[in-house]
This record gives sequence, C-alpha cells and structure tokens, in this order.
Amino acid sequence: MKILIIEDNKDLAQSMSCYLEREHYICECVYQYHEALERLSFNSYDCILLDIMLPDGNGLQLLNHLKKEKINSGVLIISAKDALDDKIHGLEKGADDYITKPFHLPELHARLRAVFRRKKMDGYNEVRFNEIILNTDTYEVSVGEARLEVTQKEFELLLYFLVNKNRVLSKQSIANHLWGDYTDNLANFDFVYQHVKNLRKKIGTAKGNDYIETIYGLGYKFNALKYKGS
Repeated sequence: MKILIIEDNKDLAQSMSCYLEREHYICECVYQYHEALERLSFNSYDCILLDIMLPDGNGLQLLNHLKKEKINSGVLIISAKDALDDKIHGLEKGADDYITKPFHLPELHARLRAVFRRKKMDGYNEVRFNEIILNTDTYEVSVGEARLEVTQKEFELLLYFLVNKNRVLSKQSIANHLWGDYTDNLANFDFVYQHVKNLRKKIGTAKGNDYIETIYGLGYKFNALKYKGS
C-alpha cells in the first residue's frame, strides 16, 4: 500500500512513516499544502493521512481538490483533540475516518487498514478474482487450491493490478507505486519487467490464467475480460 502523509509536524510525520514502513508500506511525507497538491498531481496513493491545519493551507481545501479531480484515495484525517468541527466537516467533504492526536501508532495502522478495505476492497480483507485470492492480512496468494510463494513486492504488484483491473499501468506508475520516491531519479524502469515476468510465471505454474498483458510502448494491463467467467 502506498501512503501520502500530509503533516506539518515533521517529527510526527517521520514517526508515522518509520512505523508504517516497518509494516511494509511505501510512505511519502509532505509538510505543506502546496507540496501535497504537487505530489497528488503526479502520483497516486492508496491512502492519505491528512492533517487539517497546515502552514500554507487547510486540509479541508485539499479534500475539495480530491473530489474535484476525482482522486479516489482513502483519507484518514489527523485532527487536534478539540477540533470536533474539523472532524465533522472533513467527513462531510469525503474523508473516510479520523484519528485524534495524540494517538498510538498501532491504532493508526488499524484505522488505515480499515479505510483501505472499505475504499478498495468493499470491506473485506481478501481480494478475489476468479481463481486468484489475495489475503491482505496474511500476505498470502492462492491460485485455485495452490498457495503461491511470492515476495512482498510480487504481492503488492498483484494487488495493484487487481484494484486497477482493465487499466493500462505504465512501468513508471508501477515502479512509483511499489518503490515510491526511490524511483524518482532512475533512468529506466526495466526492473519492473522482471517482477511482472516472475509473477506471471508463478501464476502460470499454479495453472492460473495469464491475465497480465504487455501493452507495448505503454506498460501492462490486468485484463479481467480475457477469460470466460471474468
């Protein structure tokens, strides 16, 4: 899961980022409103951790921007203890949940997972498509009756494909989603090909259908219409 943390308290932002990265999330931090707008213009995120009070803008304005641009990221508001109006307004403007400062990081993690399940997985901890099943709690993948031995990145890659079925995903967008800021200065994204190749091979070995198509010159697409029963 890829997370954008929008929080002007740098110590808190880094604390959240370090904790979530240990839980295998990709995290990016920004500390101002206009930094957040810039990131959202070029990148997609599964969830956004949003502080309402920012030095150069208001988180509620950012919720308006998400709605206007039809950005479908889950949003978890980080609010001050006495900011009841901000919580209510945030939920009315499309935020999915809120957490009040100070909070425990395990609670933040639990709420974040709940937001992701509701937003991307219809409230379930499993993603199912035909013979493929992903469990986002245990990071297990099954194809029919066979359990696949996949790496963390292969799991995240397959999940990214499944929540974006029938959409063409460029190598750059895949790399950015799975590796975040680390890919900004890379000359090419050829390493994505190897990860896709390994994933397709493992699914094929388990007698699964080959839904992942190479779109030459563009990237890849999980074609949910390719096989009968999709």
